[in-house]
Amino acid sequence: MLKKFRLEDSKPMKTPMSMKTKLTRDEEGTTHLGLWYPKGSGIETIVYADSDHAGDYVDCKSTSGVCTFMGCCLTSWFSKKQIALAISTTEAEYVSVGKACQQALWMKQALIDYGVRLDDIPIMCDNKGAIELSKNPVQHSRTKHIEIHHHFLRDNVQKGNISIEKVSSEDNIADILTKPLKREPFIYLRLGLGMMEQID
Repeated sequence: MLKKFRLEDSKPMKTPMSMKTKLTRDEEGTTHLGLWYPKGSGIETIVYADSDHAGDYVDCKSTSGVCTFMGCCLTSWFSKKQIALAISTTEAEYVSVGKACQQALWMKQALIDYGVRLDDIPIMCDNKGAIELSKNPVQHSRTKHIEIHHHFLRDNVQKGNISIEKVSSEDNIADILTKPLKREPFIYLRLGLGMMEQID
């Protein structure tokens, strides 16, 4: 590939991109990586959510990343720029956790079709403010600007459909979907996704 694009003299990197690189749309992806699904995995479902507040260098919108696991197997994931401009890290994370809630509820419904009923699906978030906002039924004046459709997250926490749990930033697997990382955390989170280098 390097020869094809005349890049034999380019400087090699140990991660897909430099920490200074700003993310843009990638039409090609990472075809050299594959997901590993071990036999006999459990059905426990867990969702990770993260955001990169104001990470887009053009319009300062945040990027949401969500990863859904059944047992130790990654079953769905996405990385998407948020529609509205978040004015705080808490708001950006709250929007991402709301998207994770949608994914968790879809997963619960899909499993019912197979005769499997899940109670509370945990959503892992590394932002204390977003966790508190999802549990607090009181509408604070500083959160009135958040679009009302994001508050369905709080409603689903109260109904017991999902729970929001704290995870350290270092162990938040969805972090890999929101921004460039240094080599060590990139490899650690890539392994957490179940992605393995394909050996020819």
